[in-house]
Amino acid sequence: MRQVRTDMALEASQAAGSIPGVHVSQWEEESVSITEVRVETEEAAQRLGKSVGTYLTLECEGVRRRDPAAREEVQNVLGEEIARLLPPDEQGAPVLVVGLGNRRVTPDSLGPKTVDGTLVTRHLLRELPDKVDERLNPVCAIAPGVMGATGLETMETVSALVKEIHPRCLIVIDSLAARASSRVGVSIQLSDTGIQPGSGVGNHRRALNERELGVRVIALGMPTVVYAVTIARDALEILGEGETNPAALDEVTKSLFENEIGEMIVTPREVDDMIDDAAQMLAGGINRALQTALSSEEIAGLGRA
Repeated sequence: MRQVRTDMALEASQAAGSIPGVHVSQWEEESVSITEVRVETEEAAQRLGKSVGTYLTLECEGVRRRDPAAREEVQNVLGEEIARLLPPDEQGAPVLVVGLGNRRVTPDSLGPKTVDGTLVTRHLLRELPDKVDERLNPVCAIAPGVMGATGLETMETVSALVKEIHPRCLIVIDSLAARASSRVGVSIQLSDTGIQPGSGVGNHRRALNERELGVRVIALGMPTVVYAVTIARDALEILGEGETNPAALDEVTKSLFENEIGEMIVTPREVDDMIDDAAQMLAGGINRALQTALSSEEIAGLGRA
C-alpha cells in the first residue's frame, strides 16, 4: 500500500511500528505532552524517511481551544527545549532565525510571521553598544521568501548570510504537513536535523542542515495542512472499503485527488487566526530560548519598542 507522507517524525514512527535504531519516549511538562523520537542509525533513517537526529513533538490540548494560559505554557516549554539544542556561545556570535515560506499564502506564512515576532538585537549591539542592555544576546532574522518571487533559492540566500555573519546556530521555521488532521495548528515539531524548504507542500529544495552549511541548524515547525488524499483514505478505511482491496483504495484516491492541477491540500477555515496564534507561540519560545537573562515582561516590552 502506498504510504501517506507526513513531515512529523512522530507520525512516521507510529505508522512504521518498531524499527531498530529508532527510540521513542514520552513525558509531560506542565500541561504539555512531549514525545521524543531519536533516529540513531542511517538504516533506521532510511526506513523511517527521516534524517538521523532527535525530533521532539510538543502537544497541548488547550492550544486547540485557543487558551492563553495553554499557549503561555507551550512557549515556556518550547523555549527550554530550544535552549537545550543551542550550541555554546562563541565570542558573541549571533543566532540567525530564518522564516521559510510565502507570506502571501496563509498556510505557508508561518515562518515569515514568526520572524516578525522574533526579538532581533544584533544591530543594536553593533551600533549602540553603550546604550543597550548588556544582558541581550545577538539575534538576527530573515524571511527570504520563495524562489518564485525572488529568483533565489533559499539555500543561496542563507549560505551567503552564514558566510558573512558567521552565526553560532540557525533556527529555521517552516510550515509542515501532518498525517492526522487533529495535529494541524496544535502540534509543534522541534529537531536538530535541519529542514528541507517546501517539504510541507511537496516542493522540495536543497536541505538546510549542518552538513550543507557548516553550522548547527535547529528546525521548528507546525503542521498547517493535510493532504486531501489522506482524509479520503481515512474516510474510506473507516467505511471498510480499504481493508480487502488496498490497491483499489490507492486507485480511487489517486483518481480523485491527484490530477493535472496537482495534489490538493486542506487547511482549516480559521487558518488566519491559527497562523497568528502559532507564530506568536513559536516566536515566544524562540525569544525565551535566546534571551534567557530577560523576563517575559522585558521581552514583551522590547518587542513593542
